[in-house]
Amino acid sequence: MRTTLDFTPAFRSTVGFDRMARLLDHAMRATEASNAPTFPPYNIEKLGDDEYRVTMAVAGFGESDLEITAENGQLVVSGKIEKPEDEGRNYLHRGIATRSFERRFDLADHIRVDGATIENGLLHIALVREVPEAMKPRKIAISSGPAPKAIEGKKAA
Repeated sequence: MRTTLDFTPAFRSTVGFDRMARLLDHAMRATEASNAPTFPPYNIEKLGDDEYRVTMAVAGFGESDLEITAENGQLVVSGKIEKPEDEGRNYLHRGIATRSFERRFDLADHIRVDGATIENGLLHIALVREVPEAMKPRKIAISSGPAPKAIEGKKAA
């Protein structure tokens, strides 16, 4: 049974919330998917107020086998080994997966990919939140207005 929600009425009187509608739709589809990808496993860490790191277990993949792209608010990590090194090998048990994969992460506004490193079979992707100056909260000074003018007049006798 598929549950669908139509957010169209909620967005009729708003402007510029297309991305939010897309994120809600994506989240609904992701929760409905029973065959959601589980490979490769990953962690998401918060290192500081504006620093994050995605760590993926990519044993068997080298730098040339991985591709990282960030566009339209999504981080896409894909991996594909061109030449398997297992030709001529006879495995009794094969537990290290080297199959192709593609993992997508939705990025919040103002998140920028700062770099990536691979170390001991773990791919580390550094993310930084950079809020533009115009969007940061700023304090507005309150000044007092000019003093009210007195109306000059003669006293009544």
